[in-house]
Amino acid sequence: MGKKREIDARFNKFGTVTFTSTTKVNDFIDHLEKGRIVGSKCRDCGLVFFPPRADCYQCLAGNMEWFEVTGSGKLLTYSKLEYAPVGFENDLPYAIAVLDYGDYKVFGRIAGDLPDDEIQVGMEMKTIVNHLPNGRLNYVFQKP
Repeated sequence: MGKKREIDARFNKFGTVTFTSTTKVNDFIDHLEKGRIVGSKCRDCGLVFFPPRADCYQCLAGNMEWFEVTGSGKLLTYSKLEYAPVGFENDLPYAIAVLDYGDYKVFGRIAGDLPDDEIQVGMEMKTIVNHLPNGRLNYVFQKP
């Protein structure tokens, strides 16, 4: 008989709701568990990705390496959500945002404990690991 294929379900630990059963970048979760936010970079052409990708769409290489998202980025835009997609209804209200780190941008949520009147486009923010109930993880943006 053939060997049974093992399913790598680490990505099920990411976020409030997971719609992906398997992914080629499951090591992303291992890094989150160690307190690191990582993206991927193509070793062949240098293109940088966040969220991480296993393959480069520019040169079609699968020769990727991890890089750590460190320091702070500039808040480019954000939106306060009063309505949410299926699976996120209990999180309301929350704010989604984009931070510019120069060579790449990071899309995510603003930490729920940051008052609305302190959020301003152009402000510096950092990306941190966020621990959710039931052992799940994600990342959020907060003031440095």
